[in-house]
Amino acid sequence: MELSLPLDYAGDPRQAADEVAALESAGLDAVWVAEAYGFDAPTIMGYLAARTERMKIGSGILNVYSRTPALLAQTAAGLDALSGGRAMLGLGASGPQVVEGWHGKAYDKPLGRTREAIELTRRILRREVIDHHGITDMPRPGGLGKPLKLLTKPVRPDIPLYVASLGPANVRMTAEVADGWLPTLFIPEKAHQVWGGPLAEGAALRDPALGPLRTVAGGLLAIGEDAAAVRELARPKIALYVGGMGAPGKNFYNDLAVAYGYEKEARLIQELYLSGRKKEAEAAVPAEFCELISLCGPESYVRERVEAFREAGVDMLNITPVGPEPARLVETVKSWL
Repeated sequence: MELSLPLDYAGDPRQAADEVAALESAGLDAVWVAEAYGFDAPTIMGYLAARTERMKIGSGILNVYSRTPALLAQTAAGLDALSGGRAMLGLGASGPQVVEGWHGKAYDKPLGRTREAIELTRRILRREVIDHHGITDMPRPGGLGKPLKLLTKPVRPDIPLYVASLGPANVRMTAEVADGWLPTLFIPEKAHQVWGGPLAEGAALRDPALGPLRTVAGGLLAIGEDAAAVRELARPKIALYVGGMGAPGKNFYNDLAVAYGYEKEARLIQELYLSGRKKEAEAAVPAEFCELISLCGPESYVRERVEAFREAGVDMLNITPVGPEPARLVETVKSWL
């Protein structure tokens, strides 16, 4: 099991990136740079490439609407060259809030767009001449362009492609064609009941040459006798995603909370959040939800949580250290893996 950390899109990006880079010597294996509708991820990823030597650097995530498949492949190839072969490309359909509300694109054909982006990215990195006609046409029919191949030679033609997916069809597709999976709000004890079927169905169609699907998941990390209180910091994120990321009937995170068994609470959180009562929405988040997506408590308990994630198939534990000594927390968990 490797150890990674999510770099969120709030705050000073240079300071946050410097803090993550400092954890490389403590044993951190990778960082995932978020984007949503904050700072763009590739700029920060390039900065991290210059500030680190060993750590893998992934996008967590780039959506498949605001960038063409060609640009996604160019970005991955450029970062891989700058970092000396340490890039990971995290992709996803995101959701209507970001795609339509921020980028002004119609949120259509999310599965098809994601599958196509993966296929074309791989072909482009292999420097194939691209003559593709589907959701994206390369070149555009009736235009003046002609089929092209990537001008520069990538450091690696097989940069790992990870997909952020939650719904059954999207998870099935991820298990079939992606190198890795980036679920969010992941509860290891409930993962099989929600995703076991789609993962198995996708794996049955998977090309053996891809190797096993990698899974990246985790949560807040705090170790100590009073560390359980840190779980409360998960409430704003859960409330935002379950309550505010989308409209009623069009919120994938709300659907996930329902699948976990929190149907009544998910409905209440969304009602409160969309009416502007965010603090009440946070208070409505079940304490069990906060606990099960986190790794917070006495050392023996946190070790049990790490094993729960491992048993659920997680092979890259994605932690957010909380406290004055993040390097010590990274070193401690790294020693258990």
